[in-house]
Amino acid sequence: MSAKDTYFMEIAVDLALKARKEGDEPFGALLVHKDQVVKTSENQVHTLSDPTAHAELKLIREYCNENRIEDLSEYTLYTSCEPCAMCSGAMVWSKLGRLVYGVSHDALAKIAGDNIMIGCEELFEKSPHSPDVKGGVLKSMAIKVFDDYTFGGH
Repeated sequence: MSAKDTYFMEIAVDLALKARKEGDEPFGALLVHKDQVVKTSENQVHTLSDPTAHAELKLIREYCNENRIEDLSEYTLYTSCEPCAMCSGAMVWSKLGRLVYGVSHDALAKIAGDNIMIGCEELFEKSPHSPDVKGGVLKSMAIKVFDDYTFGGH
């Protein structure tokens, strides 16, 4: 695990904690280009009453729109948890270069219960584009965000 990945993952975990404190699901993400944070985002499903307001999807949507680009092949997205199928799809369509996450979907399923989660790499295998993926970065720190957390509640 590189010092760079550790540093950026700490920010993603802090964003997840911020989302939790604001009454949303505890997920955070940031986009990095040339070792600089260019955009951060946290889950806002509850505060926006938008089931698609996941940290990763919001990050990609807003950054691409603000910068009038559609190709993130030179970017790395750091996220506190392995992205869901919806967010992974956005990574495919934006041609994301690299993805780094903390908690795997299998570990999250043990906390949140089963749902439609499939591993992002399973989705990437069947897609026209696949970012480089590194999982489990600061997993022990990232999983603590879920201590005493109840999914679906505020």
